[in-house]
Amino acid sequence: MNTSQQKFAERLRAAIEKAGYKPEAAILEREFNQRYYGKGVTLHGVNKWLKGQAIPRWDKIETLAKWLRIPPEELTFGLEIKQQIKDHRARWDEGIGFQEREVFEAFLALPAPQRKVVREVIQAFSRAYPAEKAIEN
Repeated sequence: MNTSQQKFAERLRAAIEKAGYKPEAAILEREFNQRYYGKGVTLHGVNKWLKGQAIPRWDKIETLAKWLRIPPEELTFGLEIKQQIKDHRARWDEGIGFQEREVFEAFLALPAPQRKVVREVIQAFSRAYPAEKAIEN
């Protein structure tokens, strides 16, 4: 069994329960088909979603997300990735001062060949002085 399919099934069941429904195939089939404007899904099909044997196409995930009132990426990828991205962005927002931002802006204004040279110089320094050594100095 595919782990991404299993994780999708877990997130789908949790979202259904959070929306106030029982995570049962018959309920999912009925509620989904009332909202989907394409060819409806079968009881067998939604049962595969709930058991982690299949993941629906994107248009069906959108319908599920609208019904369950959650972002579609939460169903497909979970909240972990979203939190990791948020944490990474916070690191940039909090850890970079005005001077560093000026340098980044100047870097971005350079033509591509000069940016490549600057990038190579920074990478060379990074290899020569890894983060552990920089903290010690």
